[in-house]
Amino acid sequence: MKPETGWFEALPKDRLLAEFSLWSADLGRLADDVARVDPFVDIYHVDVADGHFSPALLYFPDLLVAVRKVTAKPLHVHLMVEDAILGAQIEQFAEAGADLISIHAENGNLDAGLDLIGRLGLPSGIVLKLETPVATVADHLDRISLLTLLGTRIGVKGQGLDPSATSRLREAAKLIAGAGRTGDLRLAADGGIRENTVPDLRASGAETIVMGSLAFGAPDLSARIGWVHGLPLAR
Repeated sequence: MKPETGWFEALPKDRLLAEFSLWSADLGRLADDVARVDPFVDIYHVDVADGHFSPALLYFPDLLVAVRKVTAKPLHVHLMVEDAILGAQIEQFAEAGADLISIHAENGNLDAGLDLIGRLGLPSGIVLKLETPVATVADHLDRISLLTLLGTRIGVKGQGLDPSATSRLREAAKLIAGAGRTGDLRLAADGGIRENTVPDLRASGAETIVMGSLAFGAPDLSARIGWVHGLPLAR
């Protein structure tokens, strides 16, 4: 199962996108949990961490293969891995069924990674750690489809949103506009996604939010996603 060609360009532009983090899914009943939430998902977010670049140890290609078998929704793989294995991880997750691969601005071989993702025929993204200046990504905006800003320390669940997250989103939105990419380069917020933080993130320019327990733990998922979709556009 795969999304249709041109899926990224076809994503809605008139509402906030819901990117569901599989880190918060029930891994013991993964296929059932994906089937439960699938009607509400714009994109699935798949965190991959090597235990070194990020303190967590997350996801592996065969698990992505299993997810690919049960959904046609796009799979966005976020690689949090050291330089030495970045190329191999890109190739393995592309083969496993990734539809978009994001790598970190902090990777020393960022350009080589973006080149490889392009050669594999996939859209690419860049992720910025909380402490990395937003301007770091300015020279790469013409090469990517998605820019994700972390609002918490990398690889640790359950943290509160850092106070700088909203100003960083506004700065990123201005950079994207200055590069003439507004509308086709999407801006995502990842980390600290709570009911009380999402409105401010949206108002600061987020076009996509990476939802963990806010989605998978919602008592009424239909109502929760309706609320997300109804949040006003950034001004």
